[in-house]
Amino acid sequence: MIRVTRGVATATALLALAAVSPGPAFAQPSSEGSAVPAPGARAGGTELPEGWRISGAGTDRYLLWTSPEPVPMGDARVEFHTGDRLLGRPVAQPDGRSFRLPLGNLQLPDGSSLRVTAAGRRLDAPAPARAKGLRPAPPASTGAQLPVNPVDPGVAGRYRPVSGAYTLKSVRLPGFPEPVEMRATVVGPANAPGKRPVALFLHGRHSTCYTPGTEDVTGSWPCAAGTKAIPSEEGYLRAQRLLASQGYVTVSIAANGINGQDYLAEDGGAQARSSLVRQHLARWADWSANKASAPASVRGISSADLSRVLLVGHSRGGEGVNRAALDSLSPAPADQDGARGTVRWKIRGTVLIGPTAFGNNPVPDVPSLAVLPGCDGDVSDLQGQDYVDGTRGVSKGAALHSAVYMVGANHNFFNSEWTPGQAKAPSMDDFSSEDGTDAVCSPGTPTRLTATQQQAAGATYIAAAARLFVDGDDRVRPLLDGTGRRAPSAGPARVLAHAVGAHRTPAFLPGSSVTVSGGGRLCAQVDPDPARACLAPDAGGQSPHFAYWETGSEPGRDAVALEWAGSGAPVSVRSKKPVSLAGSDALTLRVIVPPNSRGTDLDVTVVDASGRRAQLGRVRVDGLPGTERTTSYWAREVRVPLSGAGRSGVDVKRITTLELAPRGGTGRAWLMDASGWRPGTPAVRPAALARVDIGRLKVMEGDSGVRTYRVPVRVSGGSAGQVRLFVPVDETASSYTSRLVTVRPGRHDIDVPVEVRGNTRFGYDTSYDMFVKAVRGTAVGSHRGGVTAVNDDAMPKVSLTPVAADVAEGEAMIWRMTLSEPADTGVLGNVGFLPVTSGAELSTADVDQDWLAERVFEVPNPAVPLSAMPEGGIYLNAFIEPGQTSTEIRVPTIRDDVAEPTESVRAQLTTYDGSWEPVSGPEFTGTVRDVP
Repeated sequence: MIRVTRGVATATALLALAAVSPGPAFAQPSSEGSAVPAPGARAGGTELPEGWRISGAGTDRYLLWTSPEPVPMGDARVEFHTGDRLLGRPVAQPDGRSFRLPLGNLQLPDGSSLRVTAAGRRLDAPAPARAKGLRPAPPASTGAQLPVNPVDPGVAGRYRPVSGAYTLKSVRLPGFPEPVEMRATVVGPANAPGKRPVALFLHGRHSTCYTPGTEDVTGSWPCAAGTKAIPSEEGYLRAQRLLASQGYVTVSIAANGINGQDYLAEDGGAQARSSLVRQHLARWADWSANKASAPASVRGISSADLSRVLLVGHSRGGEGVNRAALDSLSPAPADQDGARGTVRWKIRGTVLIGPTAFGNNPVPDVPSLAVLPGCDGDVSDLQGQDYVDGTRGVSKGAALHSAVYMVGANHNFFNSEWTPGQAKAPSMDDFSSEDGTDAVCSPGTPTRLTATQQQAAGATYIAAAARLFVDGDDRVRPLLDGTGRRAPSAGPARVLAHAVGAHRTPAFLPGSSVTVSGGGRLCAQVDPDPARACLAPDAGGQSPHFAYWETGSEPGRDAVALEWAGSGAPVSVRSKKPVSLAGSDALTLRVIVPPNSRGTDLDVTVVDASGRRAQLGRVRVDGLPGTERTTSYWAREVRVPLSGAGRSGVDVKRITTLELAPRGGTGRAWLMDASGWRPGTPAVRPAALARVDIGRLKVMEGDSGVRTYRVPVRVSGGSAGQVRLFVPVDETASSYTSRLVTVRPGRHDIDVPVEVRGNTRFGYDTSYDMFVKAVRGTAVGSHRGGVTAVNDDAMPKVSLTPVAADVAEGEAMIWRMTLSEPADTGVLGNVGFLPVTSGAELSTADVDQDWLAERVFEVPNPAVPLSAMPEGGIYLNAFIEPGQTSTEIRVPTIRDDVAEPTESVRAQLTTYDGSWEPVSGPEFTGTVRDVP
């Protein structure tokens, strides 16, 4: 039984607040007021690092981090950590530099351990010095060219592209106060025969509005007078024109209305983006049935075939189209969805470009291609790898899920409207390094792609996915499935691929079903314990496979770590049950080696249940170009033929052990998985998976008694399945525990009761949260939810009385802030200094300098009046502890030898209501007399 006690803002409540405003890697102006930090605050007895501050006290503290420079808006989420523990996801402030997180009763054991990250990248510190274990990248480490694929999908087709646009009436989406635009750029073939397949593009989370002729951009919605909407939907014209020439109807939709409001959504806007995609598809289904009713831009191109749809999403748009594919197979709960109605289309595949994966919910039965940019400076942990790894074992495994790693590509340049020199609005290269000389990703290095090269490669691989997933042309599969082929139309881009699914027979997936012996160990992909973790903190760089999700550790995600010197001891990976490789042509392995390493050789042997052995061959694996700033520990796919097993008399239907024997040198490697493989792309028939959605129940706390509520869980679909359920260990939510749960539609297999105790005292909303991920036979829509107890008591009245408001210099001015009655939670006040109406105003030289230094970003020189302080003024807080009714506000002055007139101050108190909206309080004044 979980208890939600008002007045004790638990860590789960704070994480819920942060999840409602997930915060990007780059700042999102929010509807909240500015924070009121107290500089110089300490955590665990340690001075906070520069840029960090704490406001408030007790259970109502706020942690604020302020960047020295504006942080542009982007797709990844900002997170606060202390050591290895996630504190929460802060809300970005309107200044574009500050991020604020409620702390409640969370303890900060050591202020020096505070970190702010986005997709695993530090935002509050310079890039790390070169790690000992990572070799320097050579000046040109592009690697040998792959063989050319016989079919190049990037070659223009025979149809003439025709461009246009449409604007429809804006739509309302659940949870968003402002309507969202229905605008799109259309490119299609002129006079192509019959009905043509459809490719729909959805851009990611970018700034929404700009002021022409300036560098000013915002993330607000709707755009203010004098500003224009950034036309992000026009950024994929190169890929659209290529597909249109090949006979595709393409539509790229605008989503600024979601980008400007997705901080309100617990899932970062994934469901809203899905709803928007399906709103457009519904219109296209109408126009396909009655073309005369369509806009002119649609009537001027070939008709659309909605039974053959490819969805292409960039960044948060990638997560959005993944959700749209799920919602097209299995309806979302009505209260979450803004696009209810009959599904009159079929999603044949998705392309996810630098995608986010906040929900960790890849759709297992829709083929997908995840494009991972090697120089991504936004979603820099390349968490989109989960759209491959996260599908293993969930469903039948017939759908191909491919990841292509594009060396030298950044996040933004796939969209020309996010690219300097091409965009109408201000834009930027998202990758940056402290000294501007990153060996792999700085512009001008041999490995870094130009914008036009990146856009050409992106268009080619989007077209490859269309050709394979929609047209069923198996000749392009070797570009995507790890066979190792290249497309000349992608230019100099080095694009590497691996995959799961299709004609693969899972054999060895590290986890509870295998044991490891010899020169290796089973390691945890996500775990703060270095003894368990696959990748040591000082390894240099990151791995997309090891990107963490919601918790510091995640059971069920494992790999096999190998380390050797010379010809190392073989590593044995033994399955608890024999596996069959019958019908497979080869054994395919996904193996990670350190970036910039060359020539890692592994001998591959299999052993059957009778102990007979067959050495299948030797594989060689090279590392990707990488530095400490890249996410380059990425698995290469290698294969060995299985023909040798039959010649050795090994029973391929009963294989029990895989042995990997390193040959020569000193090295490290990680085995992600091994499978039987044969060529071809099977037809995909989606299974009737159980769908799980966690909702959020908001309840009034009431005036008395204890009420028990349950976290709302909806299980739909046609079969049973298994999920992993995560719940907090205790009310502090400093860690989570998990368990496997079998769910069945119509049953209450996930039953989490929450007690809410009512009273008549003012407090803030409190929450209990939980989350799930799919394991087997399930698909997860809304992965996170809980119960929130809403404050239903009025805030006490606040009054202010002078205690010592007329003082001699050297004394402290004192006022008392008083509540009309005690509150369950602390009440915070912020004092803002106003210009005096007459006479001289007290200046920054007249107050205690230590007191001042703790409450400003920088002490001004020369001195200025208190009301004229730059950078947000003086941060002076008043905090009344829970259960108390008063506190004092003090302004200490100093005595000097300068003859001065009588000086005064004028100030106003601001408090915050139950929704953290500012409430203007009384003005007050004080006087300081000169002492001769």
